[in-house]
Amino acid sequence: LAAGADEYMKYRSPLVSRYASKEMAYNFSDRKKFTTWRKLWIYLAKAEKVLGLPITDAQILEMESHEMDIDFAMAAEEERKLRHDVMAHVHTFAHCCPTAAPIIHLGATSCYVGDNTDLIILRDGFDILLPKLARVIDRLANFAEKYADLPTLGFTHYQPAQLTTVGKRACLWLQDLAMDMRNMQRAHDDLRFRGVKGTTGTQASFLQLFQGDHDKVEDLERMVTEMAGFKKAYLVTGQTYSRKVDVDCLSSLASLGATVHKICTDIRLLANLKELEEPFEKEQIGSSAMPYKRNPMRAERCCSLARHLVALLADPLQTASVQWLERTLDDSANRRISLPESFLTADIILSTLQNISEGLVVYPKVIERHIRHELPFMATENIIMAMVKAGGNRQDCHEKIRVLSQEAAAVVKQEGGDNDLLARVQRDPYFAPVLGQLDAILDPKTFIGRAPQQVTRFLSEEVRPLLEPYRAKMDVKIELEL
Repeated sequence: LAAGADEYMKYRSPLVSRYASKEMAYNFSDRKKFTTWRKLWIYLAKAEKVLGLPITDAQILEMESHEMDIDFAMAAEEERKLRHDVMAHVHTFAHCCPTAAPIIHLGATSCYVGDNTDLIILRDGFDILLPKLARVIDRLANFAEKYADLPTLGFTHYQPAQLTTVGKRACLWLQDLAMDMRNMQRAHDDLRFRGVKGTTGTQASFLQLFQGDHDKVEDLERMVTEMAGFKKAYLVTGQTYSRKVDVDCLSSLASLGATVHKICTDIRLLANLKELEEPFEKEQIGSSAMPYKRNPMRAERCCSLARHLVALLADPLQTASVQWLERTLDDSANRRISLPESFLTADIILSTLQNISEGLVVYPKVIERHIRHELPFMATENIIMAMVKAGGNRQDCHEKIRVLSQEAAAVVKQEGGDNDLLARVQRDPYFAPVLGQLDAILDPKTFIGRAPQQVTRFLSEEVRPLLEPYRAKMDVKIELEL
């Protein structure tokens, strides 16, 4: 095989090989994981030294100098022998730190590095996602503002209903995304450090190290927690932090998945009507057989991946429910898949949705044609009211309109023609008193209610303030490679 060809002989997750951003792929990489383990061992040694354990500056300097140079081949060989990933990396770290070897992992259990690293990675994952979500909201808010007063057919049951505006419809998307933003921010802010808890969460090993000094054990946890960048540690844990934390985090991402699926389904439906299109590159091919096609492939990708993101929530829910007593290891293999895949998938759909929202194309003339096709039916009540004001009888007028409407509907449904209700009204002498008012009665902007005002207030009161913390990160533009 040619050099590097062997990578094509085994499965590669398309989440990383095709789609995910470099920063999110790195966040769940082995290098990030295992260098964080080494950082945590260094934090622990530093705090233990400050609190009086016999650890030297030379030992800590030795550990710090080898924080990044991990021999992954040695670690893999150690794990094959020991069948224990943490001890494999303890031995690998000790190999390049012979002076510090006796104090690496002192008093700790595997979950000191495993669980605390997971919490750091979850926190950092949210730190990657939240600015991306803010940019999507910003782009769609600009879109909503631009088209705040452009009338369009509303749809209920996917049947034409009263008019709304293109911008107001976008605000329905934005409202859900704003909820997701708040949920994800809360999940991020609620994360705590597992801390230094020992094998069953009692801190017994650290109490023994400090000869029964409870204050020193509490100081140790506080110091390590702060070094890891957390304000608080969970006061109680078993061997692991509660797996309900994973449920909390992935619930917010699954909810985002539901939102994105709804938005992108709407875009796909509107693309079929030719009222709205996602960006389409100059040389992009929509179909290998039908050269005229412009398929909404980005929105379809979002829907496809959003389903996966929603489905992943079942994993942490079931894992949390089957953890026995202080801990069982049947969480481990599942979490290696469900946690990274949730964040990677959320990362991909946000990048894709940002790209879509930056280049949405609206076709006002098509929208106007669809309105013209349906508006005469919607305007019948207004015509009746105008006739009554002109001295007509409401019941007589209603019957006239009913008969003409059914005749026009027959033309549309049975003959495939255009809606000619307005022409029928104009030809009928009965409606002569209101013919001069028909243009005003049929002005689409008289059918959109307070939609433009709702858009303005919603954006100013609920959307723009939500984006303020992310203003410095708003200018990043997304160019999709695939």
